[in-house]
Amino acid sequence: MSTKLHGFAIVTHGGAGEPLEFTDGCELAARRGREKMLETGDALDAAIAAVVVLEEDERFNAGTGAVLCLDGATIEMDASIMDTRGHLGAVAGVRDVRNPVRLARLVADTPHVLLAGEGADRFARAMGLERSQPIRDSQREKHNQVLKELAGSVPMMPGIDNLLFERFWNYKTPLQLPPSAAHDTVGAVVRGPDGHFAVAGSTGGSAPSLLGRVGDTPIIGSGFYAGPLGAIAATGIGEHIMRHLLARTVYGWIEQGMPLQQALQRGIDLIDKDADTGLIAVTKTEAASCSNTHMPTGTIVE
Repeated sequence: MSTKLHGFAIVTHGGAGEPLEFTDGCELAARRGREKMLETGDALDAAIAAVVVLEEDERFNAGTGAVLCLDGATIEMDASIMDTRGHLGAVAGVRDVRNPVRLARLVADTPHVLLAGEGADRFARAMGLERSQPIRDSQREKHNQVLKELAGSVPMMPGIDNLLFERFWNYKTPLQLPPSAAHDTVGAVVRGPDGHFAVAGSTGGSAPSLLGRVGDTPIIGSGFYAGPLGAIAATGIGEHIMRHLLARTVYGWIEQGMPLQQALQRGIDLIDKDADTGLIAVTKTEAASCSNTHMPTGTIVE
């Protein structure tokens, strides 16, 4: 089999605001995506394979590295997939799945598009997917660091009044206010040599958040979108991203003929500069990323 993939492109990201030292993980994910493309020739397979690598890297807030909720015990994860062959699937609030992106792919084969909570976890069991690993020391360390930073006077999220969390708090534990938040997603966008596009994403959610909170990652048009002209993935604070349907909005500008880098920057400019936000995308001729903060990425273009 040829080792060349003429026209292939993949971009991966490890989350807006994550250290650039994590770039090696994103580059490894991109290489795995390329390997999968050589194996199956399918853009979606490649995107999912790349995201699984990131879900398995405990440095990232997804899969085995997902952040603990503020109760210190619960994990709630979201994931999504979409391609230009008609596949569309997502899961929200899953708690016991090692690789939520694989579950999102299986949802795409059902009569539904989005499964959430207990039903999604039961579906994972029915499909034989591996359960989550025991909570890791690295996850507990991240959680303990958040607890050490607790402060009542610092906004939990840019543009969000802390009093709203106090009013609607739904954990059994008391409300505590960390000055920094985890809102990282991992994702991949792929252009196949055959011209098909795909996107996949996964996240361990946001900290702090109300129990049951769902961000942009499983919401089509917000955290992800794929169409005949390209594929887009977003990362950042979902509450900001969803208000702008960010991925679909950027895709719309591409439809209008705007160069990719310009479209991505325009999308980033829609979001408050204090809210870490990033975008990755591929089109028929380009592959790019853009963010208002540091964001580890990996890119392969052939």
